[in-house]
Amino acid sequence: MVKIAPSLLSANFVCLKEEIDKIKVAEWIHYDVMDGHFVPNISFGYSILKDISKVTDKYLDVHLMIDDPFKYVDNFIASNASLIVFHYEAVEENEINKLINHIKNNNIDVGIAIKPDTCVDVLKPFLSELDLVLVMSVEPGFGGQTFNHSALEKISKLAKLREDNNYCYLIEVDGGINESTAKLCRQAGVDVLVAGSFVFNSDDCTKAIESLR
Repeated sequence: MVKIAPSLLSANFVCLKEEIDKIKVAEWIHYDVMDGHFVPNISFGYSILKDISKVTDKYLDVHLMIDDPFKYVDNFIASNASLIVFHYEAVEENEINKLINHIKNNNIDVGIAIKPDTCVDVLKPFLSELDLVLVMSVEPGFGGQTFNHSALEKISKLAKLREDNNYCYLIEVDGGINESTAKLCRQAGVDVLVAGSFVFNSDDCTKAIESLR
């Protein structure tokens, strides 16, 4: 069964503890970090992540949508991230393995995210080392966007590469997830669904989460 990772970007920041309590049936929490440069929006930093880790034991999936992951990654490691996902587009290709190894050496799971216009093939040199690949099905930076169906082909390709090569990474998709798009992603082979607006804007977060499975 797929894992659900509600995105706190769509939660009410004023009462974050109560919002986290509403999503108890979800396995993960998705934590978007935006710097106003790599994407045009600004969100949480590492200090709030550390506070969140004190009120939940859920797996904390940290998505770094920032220009210089190397500059801040140690802060997120120290703030109890379970998984750190950085963008392929934000790191020089000859530095990617260095960042992967640094995160793994700190006993944190590591993933790479790709934007809608980035093809899966660029990740082939790194797939054997990854715990997760995040396929963006919207342009990163804002919640509530429409699902880009090109993500389905990427999910299927990643699933086949994993099977053919005996890789162990999970496949995650983020953006425009609702009941109908979740079904398409499950059929394509996804393992983790990130959902923000669909969960937190619903009258019943538990029912919304369960409907995605």
